[in-house]
Amino acid sequence: MKIYASPARKVFIVFNYIIMTGLVLFCLLPFVHLLAMSFSDASAVAAGRVGLWPVGFSTAAYEFCLTGGKFMKSILISFERVILGAGVNMVIIVLTAYPLSKDSRELFGRNVYMFYFFLTMIVNGGLIPTYILVMKLKLLNSIWALILPGSVSVYNIVIMMNFIRGLPKEIEESALVDGASPIRCLWSIMLPLLTPSLATVGLFSIVGHWNDWFSGFIYMQDVSRYPLQTYLRTISIDIESIIRSAGSDYAQILSRLNARTGRAAQLFLGALPVLIVYPFLQKYFTKGLVLGSVKG
Repeated sequence: MKIYASPARKVFIVFNYIIMTGLVLFCLLPFVHLLAMSFSDASAVAAGRVGLWPVGFSTAAYEFCLTGGKFMKSILISFERVILGAGVNMVIIVLTAYPLSKDSRELFGRNVYMFYFFLTMIVNGGLIPTYILVMKLKLLNSIWALILPGSVSVYNIVIMMNFIRGLPKEIEESALVDGASPIRCLWSIMLPLLTPSLATVGLFSIVGHWNDWFSGFIYMQDVSRYPLQTYLRTISIDIESIIRSAGSDYAQILSRLNARTGRAAQLFLGALPVLIVYPFLQKYFTKGLVLGSVKG
């Protein structure tokens, strides 16, 4: 059936397309410029002749990233952090959100727990007490210092909790009547239904761990233990010294490289994993975010 659109509606649609196209270009063009700069000759970049297309095509910046410096080690540390951190986050989120999704008659003291969790969204212990706690637990310079302090995300717990509360209670009740334990009900009944919400909070956790640079800067005492984003922040400030310290083994590469092309290549490689993962989770991400934000 053809739906009639009034002139005002047509103007509104055209206006929306113009605005959305402008926003897409506003976000995309700087990234395209960064990519073009990373594949350009160092002299062309220094002269400011690079726009949206590489000038004097060169892969020297990527050769340096993949063979020299500490970039590859930092990216492996970030992958380790994302895998361990997202896994810990998901376990805690599910085990916390599932009981909190019950009402006060099913979970004694639920309101007290809710108050405690929401209080942590407003205030926190502060940077110095947190650092002292991590130090006393002997986690400094350890991968767990990047994971445990932020392992409980109340925002993600709320999304998951609201999604669970939006599911029909009859599904869980029928499993309990058939003799399933709460753990069995969670594992076999609830988790398959929570796929959209799991994808949503999982993506939040992955991006949060991948983009966080401050934790590595505070808790890692050895530069060789820096995750990727902390390392990228370091090179964005003083990449010239990093290039010089690479040694004579990379003399041929360094002759075709400068600070701006090296920085552009490393920033692009740092953003690439998230760009690859996001399209596969977008369908679940959109659905989970909408359903989880509506109070059931």
